[in-house]
Amino acid sequence: MVHNPFADSAVVAGYEEWYRTAGHQADRLEKALLGRLLADFPGVFTILEVGCGTGHFTRWFSEQGLQAVGLDLSRLMLVEAIRLGSSLCVRGNGLALPFPTDAFDLVALITTLEFTADPAEALVEALRVARYGLILGVLNRQSLLGWQLRRVAGPIWEAACFLSPSELVELVGRAAGERAVKVLWRTTLWPLWPKPLPLPWGGFIGMAVRSS
Repeated sequence: MVHNPFADSAVVAGYEEWYRTAGHQADRLEKALLGRLLADFPGVFTILEVGCGTGHFTRWFSEQGLQAVGLDLSRLMLVEAIRLGSSLCVRGNGLALPFPTDAFDLVALITTLEFTADPAEALVEALRVARYGLILGVLNRQSLLGWQLRRVAGPIWEAACFLSPSELVELVGRAAGERAVKVLWRTTLWPLWPKPLPLPWGGFIGMAVRSS
């Protein structure tokens, strides 16, 4: 993760506030979709969130009954995550995870691949340390939201490289190599529809990657 806008103290200071204000509805819909995807992994206990930032989703995973660990490259983000109540945080690079193979039941990357220098390699590492699979959340390049965010100036969105569902499926397949995986995805953040759909135009892609 070479280009990291989240090392900026101003970005860190305002990051969590977005979820409580303008992003409240998006947060609710994204978590509803992620919860549906988690149901595809019954019996899992541990999860690593790569690119956890302020720990917003790491804490949510803990609320779902999982033992959740957050990892991020930004020291400032991790300091904020701990201040907000994230108990298990590790500083590290998603391209070289400091964990042994099969260290966690699941690995999650929620709006992380968009800011990663090598998304395919990040997925290779995630699959390496995940015993059962991945939970991915990615902003959709071919959605109205993706188009709007690409037009927004500022350090975060200028650094982002969004993906479409088909591009994400291709990346997962490339990262898996000869390892068999089963992929299930839906999109949410539709302008006029609150439920996730198996159509490629929603603003947020949620994907479960089950490895065998």
